[in-house]
Order: sequence, then C-alpha cells, then structure tokens
Amino acid sequence: MTGTVDARTGFVADFFDVEQAFGPLLRKMDHQCLNDIHGLENPTAENIAVWIWNEIKSKLPQLSGIKVYETADSWAEYNGVDR
Repeated sequence: MTGTVDARTGFVADFFDVEQAFGPLLRKMDHQCLNDIHGLENPTAENIAVWIWNEIKSKLPQLSGIKVYETADSWAEYNGVDR
C-alpha cells in the first residue's frame, strides 16, 4: 500500500478494508479448480497476481502491488504496469 498514514488510525489502509476487498476473491478461489474461474483459465502466479489486481484495485486505491507466492523464494509480483 502507498499513501499517507492516517493520523487517527496509524494505517495507510485499514486491514478490514483490505479483507473486505480481497475476501470475496479468496472465497471464490479457495478449494476450487482455478482453471474454472473466469479470467484464470491459465492460473500461473503471474496471471493470478494480475487478476487479483484487476479485481480489487478500484476498491483499494492505495494498492501498490500484488505478490503471489509459489514457494517461500519464488513469486510473481504485479503493480499495475505492463512491460
């Protein structure tokens, strides 16, 4: 997340807001065949990161990146910029 820290809460974004934005996606993906989810027909870590970004960026304007881990030292990261 990027942005100004709220003086009252001490957060850039409240975790409840993050959970509210991401929760429906997590429920859609949890214990499902990702290939069957619209937009994830090829569910690589890279594609999952882009899909999550596209689904929640409008709900979390402070979002600065998505990181999807395959293992502890292997991940894909997306920040809204296509190269």
